[in-house]
Amino acid sequence: MRNASDVVRDMNRAGAAGRPFLFGFDFELTHAFFIPDPLHQTEVRFNLRGVSNASDDGSEVPYTFERMPEPEAIYAHRFDIVRAGLLRGDSFLTNLTVRTPIRTDLAPDAIYRRARALYKMYYPGAFVCFSPERFVRIDADGTIASNPMKGTIDARLPEARERILSDPKETAEHNTIVDLIRNDLSMVAEGVHVRRFRYIDRLETSAGPILQVSSEIVGRLATDWRSHVGDVIARLLPAGSVSGAPKDATVRLIRQAEQTPRGFYTGVFGLFDGHTLDSAVFIRFIDLTTDPFTYQSGGGITARSRMHDEYEEVIQKVYLPF
Repeated sequence: MRNASDVVRDMNRAGAAGRPFLFGFDFELTHAFFIPDPLHQTEVRFNLRGVSNASDDGSEVPYTFERMPEPEAIYAHRFDIVRAGLLRGDSFLTNLTVRTPIRTDLAPDAIYRRARALYKMYYPGAFVCFSPERFVRIDADGTIASNPMKGTIDARLPEARERILSDPKETAEHNTIVDLIRNDLSMVAEGVHVRRFRYIDRLETSAGPILQVSSEIVGRLATDWRSHVGDVIARLLPAGSVSGAPKDATVRLIRQAEQTPRGFYTGVFGLFDGHTLDSAVFIRFIDLTTDPFTYQSGGGITARSRMHDEYEEVIQKVYLPF
């Protein structure tokens, strides 16, 4: 792992030269990694929408998976800190995350191989991640797009689609994130607008099927964007969907409530292929540096949030995508 500012410079140099690289930043923007020619190494394994340096494993071998969530009373204390900040006006929306110890008889590399996700990565000794959420994609012509994901519901519930789309709290949360991402992209791009609003994806998980709500916001970068690709990514961090709005004040509130750094969880990772860039948010994340391993998950909190519902949601997000 390296200093984040050094990685930004390496990204700019490689982007200007059209040299492929893999990168990642932690949430706090203190640590990062940069891997040149990533398809020619296999130590750090990745798959970003089918672009991969390692094969998957489709076997259906039985496995165990146990989650040991923190008591609801502890979560309630964190929730109360966030809610007090919301009521003071420090934030309109705060992403509150928790760490859940887990036990499984699957090795981390086996979890990576079997995981079904749009974006996934295995960094030995550090983490395994299987994320459904894009951070930004930049096409060769400089079109930049982000797909913030806000709103999750058990797909087995009656009229689940209608419930998630009509819920006032979920609607307010999603609208806030769309506005935040639109403002963020406007710092680096022109002509920023919402191309798709509140579309739904269905995900199959070890805990059952879920529905997740996303939107798509797009803009246009300057023609020399590759020479500044590291600066573009760093300017947009931390990701709005996993921090909140307004961003700076909300990050301070997150530190007060969560107490410990998130590390690479809710940071971002991505791949530049020499022409285009695709990236994802580090969510659905297992920290391999703890014993037992720790699964990190979270959700957006607004003034309308109900503590018990939010607690249940973050526990529901502790799953393996098999």
